[in-house]
Amino acid sequence: MNKHHESTGPSDGQQITLRGPAELADALPYLMGFHPSDSVVMVALHGGRGRFGGRLRLGIPREPGEWGPVAEQLAESLISGSERRDGRPDAIVIFLCQDSPDGESGPLTMERLRPFAQSLRTACGALDVPVLEALCLSDGRYWSYCCPDGRCCPPQGKPLAMPGTTVMAAAAAYAGIRVRGTLRDMEARLAPWRTPDEVSAQLRALDRAAPSLVPRILDERVKAEVAKETLALARTLMDRLGRTPPAPEAVSDLGDDKLIDQDEAAAVILGLQDRETRDKAAVWMEGPEGHRALRLWRTLARRCVGPYGEHAAAPLTLAGWVSWSTGDEPGARVALAMALRADPEYTFAQLLHRACNEGLDPETLRRCLRGDGDGGEGPETEVAGAEETGAALGAGGARGPALHVRRVRPAANRARRRASGRRVTDTGGTAPAPGSARPGTAGPGPVAAGRRVRDVRRYGRRGAGTRRGGRPGRSTARLGGDLLDVCARIRPHTGSP
Repeated sequence: MNKHHESTGPSDGQQITLRGPAELADALPYLMGFHPSDSVVMVALHGGRGRFGGRLRLGIPREPGEWGPVAEQLAESLISGSERRDGRPDAIVIFLCQDSPDGESGPLTMERLRPFAQSLRTACGALDVPVLEALCLSDGRYWSYCCPDGRCCPPQGKPLAMPGTTVMAAAAAYAGIRVRGTLRDMEARLAPWRTPDEVSAQLRALDRAAPSLVPRILDERVKAEVAKETLALARTLMDRLGRTPPAPEAVSDLGDDKLIDQDEAAAVILGLQDRETRDKAAVWMEGPEGHRALRLWRTLARRCVGPYGEHAAAPLTLAGWVSWSTGDEPGARVALAMALRADPEYTFAQLLHRACNEGLDPETLRRCLRGDGDGGEGPETEVAGAEETGAALGAGGARGPALHVRRVRPAANRARRRASGRRVTDTGGTAPAPGSARPGTAGPGPVAAGRRVRDVRRYGRRGAGTRRGGRPGRSTARLGGDLLDVCARIRPHTGSP
């Protein structure tokens, strides 16, 4: 294992040899960077000594009827992804991690998940890749689905090692590998508020702000002013957060929530629904500025309550981008996965999630953003061909063909050239006046405003080069928003692992 959270190749430094189920179970949090609760984890092994390669994590499906199809898809995804990066794996290790509700029924949990483990083993075997070991981790104990010897793998399971007491823990500490809490703990930092009083107050603030802000975002004549206001307020909030002394994570989150009032949060949340504003905010991505921005995006994600849950896709994606840019890949994956859970069609999150999982180097994007980090309008960039877009960050993976990009001048009617037809602001060729209702809405109240916000997000997605029917545009395809549009090509990391 090397000094990165993800093992992408043979390490030139110290290597740790793991022997038996106990050491494999102990190594899992260090492989992932956190404790993957309620998850199935599959790790590819390469070579005669079983070097760790690609890994894959998914929440355990609740319905047993889904286990067979999911197992086949997971096996295919891990093996095909490994072939693109490290070559075909020689074996696979499986972990099923799920605590029992009462904390005392680990054996029952292990037996309940046994058919899922068998489906995974069968799916991998059907692709001619054997499963070396399949472990269940529950309630502080582990069981092996592969070892029939009750002397080393008894029916009651064996206790996991105490944290920090193993050779693996010492090696990880020496290498600077940080293990977070559980996946549930990491998601809780980004999840919407649940306290009724807090939820009600934030919901009222969002409802107050939407009728005035959304029509302005949709109006081409004044949307630039809204973007400036949003970014200026975001900068003010970042500076306010930066003046707070560092604190432990849970304490820090509570303190950050108190430093930002409901109306301020509502204004920035709604302003970020415009993809150009969101992309300009992405320049806060490294150093002290990046850490302050990450605290802000987390705070805003927690404020996307009730019917505004989809709005969390923007701050969650920005949180994922900053985490990835600052070297926190586990945190980036969690934030981006939650962004896609909030809005499965959010193109920016889809692209970043794919790029992070494919092992691309975020420095490529950072260089592009540094060059366009003055907050001004950059040159319009169009990506020639939807096929290249999908190949580079879709099924083609990290070794797909490079993107072919051409730059064109901004035009007066650039909004109408951006993708697949008319923008949501088109109303017979004229933009709606501030405060006016769009056709088919009842007026500028909260319901109509909510529809407008959804239209803003739809515009950001349609800008990815797909028509309403899902077909790529004939001439050009947008690459998921202006942030990635400025990149002439995205290349995988080619340095030493």
